[in-house]
This record gives sequence, structure tokens and C-alpha cells, in this order.
Amino acid sequence: MHKATPTNIDQLVDHLFREEYGKVVSFLTTKFGFHFLESAQDIAQDTLVEAYRVWSYKGIPQNPPAWIFSVAKNKAINWIKREQKKYAVYQAYEMPRDFKQTKDELSLDNEIQDSMLQMIFTCCHPEIAVDNQIPLVLSILCGFSRKEMAHALLTSEETIKKRLYRAKKQIREKGLMSSITIKEKPITDNEIHGVCISIYLLFNEGYNSPHKDELIRKDLCLEAIRLTKLLVEKFESNTRLRALLATMCFHIARFEARIDDKGVIVLLQDQNRQLWNQDFIKMGLFHLSEAASGHHLSAYHLEASIAAQHCLAKDFESTNWKLIQHFYQQLYQLKPSPVILLNLAIVSGIIDGADTAISQLIRLQEQSRQLKNYYLLYAVLGHFYLEQNKKDLALENFQKAKSLTASHKEIDLLNRKIKSLGI
Repeated sequence: MHKATPTNIDQLVDHLFREEYGKVVSFLTTKFGFHFLESAQDIAQDTLVEAYRVWSYKGIPQNPPAWIFSVAKNKAINWIKREQKKYAVYQAYEMPRDFKQTKDELSLDNEIQDSMLQMIFTCCHPEIAVDNQIPLVLSILCGFSRKEMAHALLTSEETIKKRLYRAKKQIREKGLMSSITIKEKPITDNEIHGVCISIYLLFNEGYNSPHKDELIRKDLCLEAIRLTKLLVEKFESNTRLRALLATMCFHIARFEARIDDKGVIVLLQDQNRQLWNQDFIKMGLFHLSEAASGHHLSAYHLEASIAAQHCLAKDFESTNWKLIQHFYQQLYQLKPSPVILLNLAIVSGIIDGADTAISQLIRLQEQSRQLKNYYLLYAVLGHFYLEQNKKDLALENFQKAKSLTASHKEIDLLNRKIKSLGI
């Protein structure tokens, strides 16, 4: 046991809660069936509470994850025994033959990993609505409470409760969990594609948070990265997964530079690149390189390539904007979207000047219903009008942008822009 202080126990248990909770829940649920899910979640929660209590008194064990898993397993055995005594006539629960056996570490690690993967693919099953998948992932695999999920997803606890109920009911009634067999049949690329969509949505919930007060929810982003790394370890040759992981690494590398010490958004051209996390950038470059080995070009490949160009540039001016423009054009061919056209207009403005950007943006404003009420379109228009010194038009668009966002941080940034006009 290591000597422990209340502070480092708090930090360790908090860290392990996210890391180990999903493993314990997934392992127990795959062993006893999906009907055991709520009990598995209670056992995982009780185990981590016990970890805090015991470690505060006895110190931190040499291998905390192994301690957590051992205690959780014993709690599950005791729970099953109690249920078997309760239902002596009808044995509602049966103990798997190998559950009590002590396995070697490698064998157990593989089994835990497979159970986690099975649970990921179950939560992201194509028959489950995407709106219900993300709460399911956050609840089962990441240990988020309904209150935390409601806060993160900008909805009510009652809505989260209903989404979880519907999703769990589908899994039980349609046997969706038993249809995913990691060991017995290969997971298809379409199944991996579906999981990628859900995990990237989870990442974007954190990275582009719709919260009034929180532009960035780093915990959601880190959970998305953790789950993707687990998938990459299992499906090493899947280039789509590699490209997705690279994309997220490049984005999260800029976390510390996106908000200043007063909590105001810092635009890309003004960010202190010394604050960019080089470890995440290196990880992103490694996975992007591995992703390039395949023959399939996905949208994640192009998004990662765009983000890589930003991370590799010494400064904003020396960024390879022509290459970024080319990647955006390819991306639009793969998945046409007005938001991609908006980004293309911004890049065109950087390369060819404000007139080019403004004409493209006005065309988008007229033709795209999706962008007509999107604050960023007007914020960007205001920026390019300001470049032309057309302050009245810049003011008009900055004010329009303000009326279309509820984010306090975005409003603060726009107020700074308006103040800089001096009118």
C-alpha cells in the first residue's frame, strides 16, 4: 500500500471512476446478461465508494484497478448468492462456471476489453436512435449521472431518463446485446462506422458545447478519445478509426489556448501556440500516418488532415491555406454540407481577400436555410466587412450574430468585436 493523503485519494478515485466504471459494468453485464445492468452499475458505484473509504484508512494499493475489479467481482458473487436464496424455487440468476475462477492477468484483460467493446457496439447499435445512443454511452461506459448528462446535453433529467429507458428497452426486447459477438464473428466496417458517428457526436458535444457558460467540456472529449483508443487497440487496421482518433487529438491539443484567463474565446489567429499540447499533436500525427495506409478515404481522414495543417504551422500566416482549401473541397464531395461551404468561404477569404469571402457568404445566406439562423455566418461576415473597413455593415452583422447565440462566451467575443469598431 502507498501512503495516501485525502487530496491524492480524491484525485485517484475520480480518475479511476471514469477509467474503471465502464469496465466493471460491461464485464458484469456481459457475464450475467443485460437484465443485470442496473445491478452492475450499483456494484461499480459501491466499489468506488469502498475504494475511497478503505484507501483513506489503509493507503492506496499497488495496483488500484486490480483492487477495484477484485472487490467488484466479490460484490457480484455475494449479490447473486443473496438473489439465489431469495428465489430458492426459481433460480433467477445463475453463476457462470468460470466467474469465480482466478484467471491470469492477460486472459482477464482480454476478457474485460472484449466486454467493453461488446458494450460499445451495443450502445451504438444502428437500431437505437442516435439521440438515445449518447446518453447510453455516457451512463454505461463513462459513469455519468442523469444530472451530469442533462447538464452536458443541455436537456432535462426527465428527458435523459426517458431516452435511457427507451434505449434499454430496445436492447432487452430485441436482444441487441447478444447480437454483438466480438469473438465469434468479425465486426463489419458499417458497424464501426456507426460507432464512429456516435463517438464523434459525443466529442463534439464537449468541444463545441452549446452551454451558455461552457464553450468547452473537456471531460466529454476525453471520454470520446478514451473509447476510440480502446477501439483502435482492437481494430488496428481500421483506418477510419485511426483517422477519427487523429482528428480528436488535433482538436483537443488546442484546448488550453481556446479560452483566455478571463474566460473569453481566443480565435485561431490569436492563440498562443506555445499552449498547444505537443503530446496530443504527436499522437494525432502518428494515427493520421497509420490511417493513410488504407485504400478508403473517409471524411475523418480529411478532417484530420485539415486539423493537422493548423497544428503543424508555425503561425497563422504560414499555414498552408491552399492545401486546406483542397481538403475542404474533397470533404464537400464526400459529405455535402453548408457548414463545409461556410468554412470554404472563410479559407477563400484568407487566400483571395475579403471580397471573395463576402460574395460566397451572402450566397450561402440566401440559399441555405440551415445557415440563415447560424450565428457564425454573421460573425464571419462581420469580420470580413471589418477587414474592408465597412464598420456599419460589420456592426450590423456582429449584432445579428449576438441575437442568434445563447453562449455567454460567444457574446463576450462579439461584444469585444463591436467595441473595437469605435462607433
